[in-house]
Amino acid sequence: MSPLIRPMRDSRRRRNDMERNTLKKMAGMALLCAGLLCGEVNPVHAGADNFQTPENSSPQQLVEGMSGKMVRGVTNVATGWLEFPMQIYLTIKNEGVTKGLTVGPLKGLGMTLVRTVTGAAETTTFFLAYPGFYDPYFEPEFAWEEE
Repeated sequence: MSPLIRPMRDSRRRRNDMERNTLKKMAGMALLCAGLLCGEVNPVHAGADNFQTPENSSPQQLVEGMSGKMVRGVTNVATGWLEFPMQIYLTIKNEGVTKGLTVGPLKGLGMTLVRTVTGAAETTTFFLAYPGFYDPYFEPEFAWEEE
């Protein structure tokens, strides 16, 4: 074998090994992200012994959780539009009038959509103990509360 061919073959082999390792790492990260998104791997509650679940809750706690999620969902669907003036107000308060009048309406429109869609999702899935134990999808729970 020619002395020039062996180094080319070795470099090609190293490059292929590096590409395989990179693909394995990317696949592992993708699986980890998918697990986190699906709630299968939750590092926050991984070792928590006092984490409340439907299996270790009383019927009254389940009904309270479901009704709270349902009320929160219906309220957010009905009052999601309050995010529009609230985001303008908060942006003016935190970042000044100019930014509040230019960026505030965009934030308000985005948060109005997020709040209303999240309210609809909570209303339709009120019977599921997700996320957590009937916890809100995001904070603050309602449009009139500040973060």
